[in-house]
This record gives sequence, structure tokens and C-alpha cells, in this order.
Amino acid sequence: MKQPKKIALFGGSFDPVHLGHLEIARLAVEQAELDRVIFIPCRLSPHKQELTPPASGKDRLEMLRIATDGLPWATVDDFELRSPPPSYSYLTLREMKERFPGVLLHWLMGKDQWDALPTWKESRELAETLTFLVFSRDGAPEPRAGWKMIPLKGTHPASATTIRRELPKGGDSAKWLPHGVLDYILKNGLYPR
Repeated sequence: MKQPKKIALFGGSFDPVHLGHLEIARLAVEQAELDRVIFIPCRLSPHKQELTPPASGKDRLEMLRIATDGLPWATVDDFELRSPPPSYSYLTLREMKERFPGVLLHWLMGKDQWDALPTWKESRELAETLTFLVFSRDGAPEPRAGWKMIPLKGTHPASATTIRRELPKGGDSAKWLPHGVLDYILKNGLYPR
């Protein structure tokens, strides 16, 4: 495999990964001309330390592997799951800079994260290194002086919170799950009532 020139890091709980995550990543590949998107499930978000993800890191990692199987531009990385909590983005960035010297690194996120980004630990280091690819469901993200940002155009209604809530009730939220992920959830008894 040739060395990529442009990579986006896509962090999150992915609890569970859904078609919206894959669509956002696909839009980023197309609109920012990326070579690769690396999905990085967090161990514990520093912004949600009171909320342990319902599915284990092992299960979330496996669901991501199932969901991205066959996508030539997608890989899954367990760096944050192997690291002590909480999962700080600046530490992930440092690791990826070591692994991919000379590569243009991007960070893929939603508008809510973009709005909160200046409060993140070591946010200046993130701003100096990364170009942020920001997906928004409602209104374009506001530019910020000293930060590189590309707004992504597109839409997707899937929500992991809704899927976790509705799946045990037999609702139609399963339609937002990638092929094979629903089978994994049912086989492993994830998200029970």
C-alpha cells in the first residue's frame, strides 16, 4: 500500500457505528480529496467522563471493522482504546504524526465539536497542525481565526443515541446500521432494554 498524502482522523464513541458515520467519512474523502480516513474509537471522552460507553471498546472496535470492511479508504485504529483514559485528541495527534511523517493530517468532526474545540486540552497544538473537516446538520460552521477548517456539505439523519434507545423496542432504527453490524449487536446482546 502506497504512503498516503492526506489522512483524516475520525474519533468518537461509535456506539454503535452507523451509516451516518460512513457517509460523513465518504463526503470527507470526496470533498477534501483524502487518501484515507482512520476511525479511532475513544476509550473515554474527556467531555463525557460521567458517561461510560454502553458497548465495550472491543465491541465498538469490532463493529467498526465490520462496517468499514471493503472500503479501500477506511481503516480502524485502537490507539485510544489501548491508552489510559481519558482519550485526549492531542495525544492521538502526536501518535499519528509519528506514524505518518510528512502527511497532511485532518480531523473529521461535527459542528458541535468544532464549536467546543477551543476548550479542548492543548487546542493550540491541534490548531497549528490540523485542518478540520466539519460536518453540520444545521447551518455552516463559523470560521475561526488561526484555525484551518473546511466545511463539509451533506446530510444524514442517523443518530447513535436514537439507535441505542430504539433498537431494543424493535423500531426501524436498524436501517441506519451498516451491513453486518446489526447481526453483531444481536449476537452479542448489546444495547438491551
